Amino acid sequence: MSHARKAFRKRSLTIAAAALVTAVVAAPAQADPSVAEVTAKAETPTLFDDAAGGEATADDPAIWRDSDDPAKSLVLGTAKVGGLRVYDLAAREVQSLPAPQAPGAGDEPGRINNVDVIDGANLAIATDRGRDKLVIYSIDGDRAEGPVKDVTAQKAAPYIFSADQDEVNEQATAYGLASWKDRKTGRIYAVVSQELTNQVALLELTKEAGGTYGYRKIRTIGFPTTFTLPNGKTWTPCEEPGEQPYLEGMRVDPANGMLYAGQEDVGVWRLRADLTGEPTLIDKVRDYGVPSTWDPEAEECVPGEDPGFGGDHLTADVEGITLLDRPGGGGYVVVSSQGDSTFAMYDRDPARGNAYVKSFRVVAGQGEGAIDGVEGTDSLEIVNQSFGSAYPQGLAVIQDETDTPTVTGDDGEPREGTNYKYVDLRNVATATGLSFR
Repeated sequence: MSHARKAFRKRSLTIAAAALVTAVVAAPAQADPSVAEVTAKAETPTLFDDAAGGEATADDPAIWRDSDDPAKSLVLGTAKVGGLRVYDLAAREVQSLPAPQAPGAGDEPGRINNVDVIDGANLAIATDRGRDKLVIYSIDGDRAEGPVKDVTAQKAAPYIFSADQDEVNEQATAYGLASWKDRKTGRIYAVVSQELTNQVALLELTKEAGGTYGYRKIRTIGFPTTFTLPNGKTWTPCEEPGEQPYLEGMRVDPANGMLYAGQEDVGVWRLRADLTGEPTLIDKVRDYGVPSTWDPEAEECVPGEDPGFGGDHLTADVEGITLLDRPGGGGYVVVSSQGDSTFAMYDRDPARGNAYVKSFRVVAGQGEGAIDGVEGTDSLEIVNQSFGSAYPQGLAVIQDETDTPTVTGDDGEPREGTNYKYVDLRNVATATGLSFR
């Protein structure tokens, strides 16, 4: 989500809460005791969304595990206009790859928004939100010039949603991403959502000359935008004019070919990864069904009375989605509940209805030099395998939308800082009381 849209969301939530404090002074917020709390073990350098920082914003991480030497594994993190950053297991930056340049004067530059690592292929795929394309990278931990290399075949990398550069510049472009390797055919696919709309496209990677990759579009579908409520009324989430309730966080479970997709103001869907069949809404945001009206003067949504049809575990926006695999099968679908900075865990098995299991949050550590907690997470990645002595039972990497302490720029104004937090998966298991082994 963009900073502008985050501000819009905060304004809307402020209005929704105003009625609760007109008669009494609100008590200090208390943490939900049912939500487990963990702390981070390491954090990457802060990225700053200003000219001095190269307009870099942390958004989506992916973990590449070196099967030959897990201690040499890497974390890839998107930085939007700042390109793609590569970190080691100590959270130190080891490489920075720039976003593609604007093709012409007045055109939009590249913005690397989401990234996935393809297991068993030593490849990573990213959405270029600025250029409406995919960027494909090869990964080689021993490559002298840097472990990550852009191997996109430009002639075989068409626009995904746009017809031409004029449409690209309108920025209804490639946004969220879920990519995977089909276990039966070995083919590599990506599901890509479109910013500002309900559209999602299925793409297949193509091998081109010289070890490069392109892609072709297979099909595009639209997710629902209007919903029938239990009281028989219909509801459409309030959005800024010209927008539809759109999706970003997505993940494919390659074991059963299921796509989990987060429609930010609606909830979490389950659908076949080939984008056929009908989607199933497995959980809803808390304000699902709340009627809201767009106020053009205030430029925000004004909510009405809550009819009580929402869920209990997700506060809009629904953002990043990942899998927490258990050895031998099973595990959890983990979803970022951005509005209350928690992470909801659901049973991975569709046959059990992807039932809710537990939530956790990342809080600030104690003592001098302690790492701050996580707020407003856009995305996360979890790998439940050994990474050597640093993370012997798995690693979670989580985007922090507000890295603290706040840094002041030369103009005396605070700089907007984001980064990635590393969490030992043993701590998540202990705090939630769940077994990941």
